[in-house]
Parts: sequence; structure tokens; C-alpha cells
Amino acid sequence: MDRSLTHIIDENTRRNTLLSAPYDQLSGTGCCGRRVKTLSPGGETVWVPQSMLDDADIEAASRDERLWRLLRVRHDFEYWAAACVTVKDKLTGRDVKFMLNRPQRRVVALLEEQRCAGLPVRVIMLKARQWGGSTLVQMYMAWIQCCRARNWHSLICAHVKDVAATIRGIYSKMLDAYPPEFWDEEQQPGFTAFERSINTRLIRGRDCRVTVASSERQESVRGADVAMAHLSEVAFWADTPSRTPEGFVRAICAGIARVPESLVVLESTANGVGNYFHSEWLRSKRGESDKTAIFVPWYEIDIYSAAVNDYGKLWMSLDSYEKSLWERGCTLEQIAWYKDKRREYPTAALMAAEFPTDDIEAFANTGQGVFTLGQVERMRGSCIPPAAVGRLVAQSAKGYGALNIDGFRDDPNGLLKVWRFPEKSPACRNRYVAAVDIGGRSEGSDYTVISVLDALGTEGTPEIAAQWRGHGDHDIVAWTAASIAQWYCEALLVIESNSLESSSTGGEHGLYVLSELNHVYRNLYRRRITDSVSTGYETRVGFHTNRATKAMIINHLIAMVRDDGYIERDFDACDELAVYESDPSGRFGAKAGYHDDILMTRAIALYAASQYPPAIVEHTRFRRKFRF
Repeated sequence: MDRSLTHIIDENTRRNTLLSAPYDQLSGTGCCGRRVKTLSPGGETVWVPQSMLDDADIEAASRDERLWRLLRVRHDFEYWAAACVTVKDKLTGRDVKFMLNRPQRRVVALLEEQRCAGLPVRVIMLKARQWGGSTLVQMYMAWIQCCRARNWHSLICAHVKDVAATIRGIYSKMLDAYPPEFWDEEQQPGFTAFERSINTRLIRGRDCRVTVASSERQESVRGADVAMAHLSEVAFWADTPSRTPEGFVRAICAGIARVPESLVVLESTANGVGNYFHSEWLRSKRGESDKTAIFVPWYEIDIYSAAVNDYGKLWMSLDSYEKSLWERGCTLEQIAWYKDKRREYPTAALMAAEFPTDDIEAFANTGQGVFTLGQVERMRGSCIPPAAVGRLVAQSAKGYGALNIDGFRDDPNGLLKVWRFPEKSPACRNRYVAAVDIGGRSEGSDYTVISVLDALGTEGTPEIAAQWRGHGDHDIVAWTAASIAQWYCEALLVIESNSLESSSTGGEHGLYVLSELNHVYRNLYRRRITDSVSTGYETRVGFHTNRATKAMIINHLIAMVRDDGYIERDFDACDELAVYESDPSGRFGAKAGYHDDILMTRAIALYAASQYPPAIVEHTRFRRKFRF
């Protein structure tokens, strides 16, 4: 047998051994957290959490089996799940004790790590297939309410109320079948009505309330007194101008104190990209959110495995993607299942959407996305926080004074983000391009974006150097763009002129703004206009976007993203790439409800840079008008 194949088979045996490692919730074998081997009052060898042995009640519990069990369920969620919780088995439909599968164990380990450290529990969970994520979260909250805390209220909120009620039904089943020897209250376990509310139930004996709600009726839970919130299928929550998932989550979480044993879990299956859940997932992955991101891939689910009779034959039949699964740590039995399952789907993309290997595949857009999520994630890998945030200080807001820059001022509320400061060396001539997409004046309108592209960048690869994004009057933002372009070594200033030339938004005033800039700023982009009367042409200031020019610059951007032709720095730009679409007629645009302002400035800047004369070593006083 080939030595490399022998090594693979040996490694596969090791991986299978790890997957079959002993796990017993009743004895504590293989359970999460710091555990200590000890004897129960009945003489049974068990592994219990260290916190149990540190509890002041351990001395009395060591002499009484019932006190021992009650103390253990207070400290050991996995033991409590196996001893006290009855759930419905999805495969057989029978009522069974809650024995955790591998994905559930990993999630519990994360929850317990935060809780035992005295931290508020905050998690965002991306669900793939049905492995019991909602059940686990609900039972973890139930454990805290039934065993650890009194007057500790919880909220279950889903995209529709029926789903939330179904989740609470899991709780009801658990309480109805709760073993009395583990219940240390005078009243029997179960729900009772709370002040005639149809949405809230009270756990008898614990004074803990459980409320259900839906994202469709947000006003019903604003200001609710809760310490824990299970927010389910957040990616499917209604998102309208008057009702957004972000605002609703903020309203709920604002009332939950950041104290030990408090809990917020956002969980959902993926529903495309660019929505609140996707954005919050990306923030959590980057470490910018208070939540820890957790995703369960298909290969962690035990049933997705198949017997292999000939390892050598299987290995030789694997394509590059299937071999990449081996590099991720999958066993050959798991890969064999995946390979066989793939035959049910006409494309690899559809298989990946149903059985994602990572979060990128889970969010994959099956619509008309212009950029693949793989490309977007590759671009996102170069994104970093700006080196500085602030504003430029000029002698005046308009005219020649706008080009006399006194300097950059740090300001956390500033609209100018800088990743690379301008190079004030002789080599900077023709190095920078500043592209402007002018939006609206009001806060609810499209943004104005000014992007500065460093054509030399890092080792010759064009790179985003700076970005201004905000709202303002058209003349002011046009002169702001001129100030930024002047600061960046008199960069080529490319203004998308549609808004300024449009009779409905700019009209004569917009044309006057362009005329003013043309007389003051030396390095303006001018487009060529064919003269229909003669064979000549004229030029006009600004880049005009129409169906033909938009297709031109977007196709150029597609090639630049595909070929790693520029270095992106802004995470928001990647979010816009992820939701940019092409409809059946070939028209480009952002997905409904999203922006493409940053993306358009990237497309314009990169196209202009491709036509731009290369950077020269010496400064020259020769005034150049670029005509493309």
C-alpha cells in the first residue's frame, strides 16, 4: 500500500477514535468545563464541576443522596438535561431524555465558558441543518430558571408568534414530565397564567416568567422586564422603514443588564446576505460585537457518515473540494457520505446551500448576485479599521480656500476615514484618484461617498486609501471632495455628475457647482461628448452614469474583484458587494433595501485609474486635463 495512503488511513482512524470518545452526561465523563472525579453518597464514581465541590452546601450534600442530586443539577447542566429533561425525538417521535449530540455539546461548552467566567452570556448562532439548536438554547434558559435563579424572566421571540409558541412548547413538555425528586419547591413544576396574559406564563414555585412574542408585534415587548432573551430566526424578521430587526433587538437588549447569568442568544438559519443577521454575524466574527459567533457545519452532525469498504478507491475518486474536506478535519466516512449525497443535486452550489461546510456557504446567495461570496470574503480579508477618523481643516468650505488645507484633525465623529495618508513625495503625481457618488441631503436618503484610490498602493496593487461618507448639500459635498482630492496630492477628481446635472435634483445650480470647480480645481475628470452637428466632440466635467457606462465600469469592477486587482479596506464596501445583483435584463443594482454608494465609487475610481497616466517621479507645473 502507498505510504501516503497508509498515513491517511492511520489519521482517519485517529479522527474516528476522537469522535467516539466516551461521553456520559450522568457520570460526567467527557462533559464540558473543569471537572473533578469524586464519589456520590451512593458510592458511584462521577465527574462533577469544580464549582459544585466549592459550594458551601457540599458538606451536607455528601451525606444525603437527594441533596447531592439537587446540588449537582444546580451546577451541572449536562447532568440536569439527562436526568430531568424530556424532549421529543425527531426521528422516532418518542419522548426521550435530553442526550446532547456533538453540536449541542460544543454550544453548551461555549455557554458554560462565559457563564462560569462570571460574564453575561452573549451568542449569535448560525444554524445549518436541524440539530436541535433552538431546543438547546431553550433548555439552557430553563435550567437557569428552574435550578439557579428566581425572579429571572425570559423572552422567546421569533419571526412569527407560532414559532415562538412552539419553542415554549418544548419548555411545557419538560415541566410536565419533570421528576419530583429533583424539584425542591412546594408547588409542582409547571406553567401557570400570569395576570391574564396570553403571552406570558409563570413557572410555579420559581417566580420566573416566560414570555413569547414575534417580530411582527414589536410594541408588545418593548420595555419588558427580562434577564434572558432567545431570539429565533432573526434573519427572517420583518424589515421595514418603521420596523427593523436592529431596532427591535436593541430595544430588547437595552433592558437586559450585563450581569452574570443574563443571556442573549440570536439564532437563525441563513437568509441571504446584507440583512441585519448577516451583518451582526460578520461583526461578531470580527470581534466587534458583544456576541460570540458559532456555526455548526454538516460534518459535526453524527448521522452524516457512511461506511467505506475501500479507502484507496474512495481517495482516488475525490475531487479537489472533497479533498479539502479532509484538510478541514473530516473523516473519510463523512466525506463518503458527502460525495454520495452530492449526486442528488444538479450543482455543487445547491449542495453547499443545503449542507454548508462553513458560514460562507451557509450565506451563499442563490439569486442574481454579481459577486460570489467567496470573492467577497477574500476581499474582506484585507479590510482593517482605519488608521484615523476625523476631518480636514481648510481655510474655507468653498472656493480657493477649500484647497488650502491646514491639516487633518482626529475626530471620532468625523466622516473621513483614512487608511493611508497621502504621500507628500515627488512620486505622488498621478498617484491618487478621488471618485464621488453624490447622494441626497437628508439622513434617510442615499449617502454621498468620496473614495480615494491609491493607484500604486501596496507593491503596485491599487488600494483604498480614504473614504468620506455622509449627507450634505450638493455644493458643500462637491467642495469637500475637492479638499480631499487636493490633500491627496491633487488627485484626479471624478465626480459622478448625474445628480448635479439632473433637473429634478440639481439643475442649473448643479451645473454651476461643476463650473465653479472647473475654474478652481486643476485636475478634474472630463468626459467626451460627441458633437452630432460636426465630426468633432466636446468635453464636460464629471462622469455620467447611464446603462452603457454603468455596465462598462461594473464589468471592470467584476474583473478587478475576481483577479484581486485592488485591495479593499472598508468592511462596508464588502457588504455592498455581497448584495449587488444583476436582474434578468442585465441591469445592475443593489438588492432592494440596500445601498451601492460605496461600490459605485470603487467602480468609477478603478475605471478612471485604468485610464490614468502612470505615476511620474517629478512634479510638473504643466496643467493636465484628462479626457477619456
